[in-house]
Amino acid sequence: MFIVQSYSLAILFCFITMLCWGSWGNTQKLASKTWRYEFFYWDYVIGLLLFSIISALTLGSTGSAGRSFLNDLAQADWMNLGSAFLGGIIFNASNILLAAAIAICGLSVAFPVGVGLALVLGVLINCFGAAKGEPLFIFSGVLLITIAVILNGLAYKKALVGTKKVSVKGILISVSAGVIMAFFYRFVAASIDLTNFAAPAAGKLTPYTAVFIFAVGVFASNFAFNTIAMKKPVEGQPVSINDYFKGRRITHLVGIPGGMIWCLGQSLAIIRLNK
Repeated sequence: MFIVQSYSLAILFCFITMLCWGSWGNTQKLASKTWRYEFFYWDYVIGLLLFSIISALTLGSTGSAGRSFLNDLAQADWMNLGSAFLGGIIFNASNILLAAAIAICGLSVAFPVGVGLALVLGVLINCFGAAKGEPLFIFSGVLLITIAVILNGLAYKKALVGTKKVSVKGILISVSAGVIMAFFYRFVAASIDLTNFAAPAAGKLTPYTAVFIFAVGVFASNFAFNTIAMKKPVEGQPVSINDYFKGRRITHLVGIPGGMIWCLGQSLAIIRLNK
C-alpha cells in the first residue's frame, strides 16, 4: 500500500485535508437551490463510500509496504472492525446534524460552530486518550481554532445587523453536531496500528481498510438516521424516499463529489500519521 515517506508530503496532506473538510459543504449549498438536504445527504454518503472503495483498491493495494486491502480485511480482528464501524456511525449521527444546521442557518454559522467545536474537543479527547506530538503546538492550535470560531461569530453577528436573526435552533444543532463529531475519530484510530504502517500488528487495520469500514458504518447507519430526518425534518414538511429518485441526474452528481471530497480529506488525515 502507499505510505507517506516524507515529512513535507505529510504537511501537504494536512493542508489538503483542511481544504477538503472545509469545502464539501459548498456542494450542499449548491444542491440546496433545488434539493432538500436529506436528499443531498444520500448522495453525499454514496460518494463517501465510493471513494473509500476506490482508495482501498488502488493506493491501499499497491506497493510492497504493509498489507494490501483485501489481505488486510481478511486478517482483521472483529473488535477492530467494530471500532472503525462504530466510528462511522458516530460520525454520521453528527454529520447529518451538521447538514441540517447548514440547511437552517447556512455555512457561515454551522461550519465554524460545528466543525470548530469538533476540532477543539476532538484534539483534546485524542490528546488525553493517547498523547502524541508536542503539547505546545497542539494546544496552540486549539487556541487559534477557538479564537477563529469566536471572531467568525462576531463578524457574522455584525453582518446581520438590520437584516435577520440567527436561528437559535440552527446554532443548537450545530453545537450538538460538534460535540458528537469530536468522538468518532478515537474509534477509527483505535482500529489502526498507528505506530507501524509498513508492518502493522496482526488483527489491526491499515488506514485504507479502516476508512472503508468507517464508510460502511456511515452508509449502513444512514438508513436509520436519514430516514428519521426525512420523516421528522428539523425544517419543512416530511419527505419520501420516492422523491429522492425523482431528482435530476445533475443534482445527484453534486452530492456524490461532496462525499468524495470529505473522504479524501479523511483518508489523507490518517495516512499522513505515519510521519
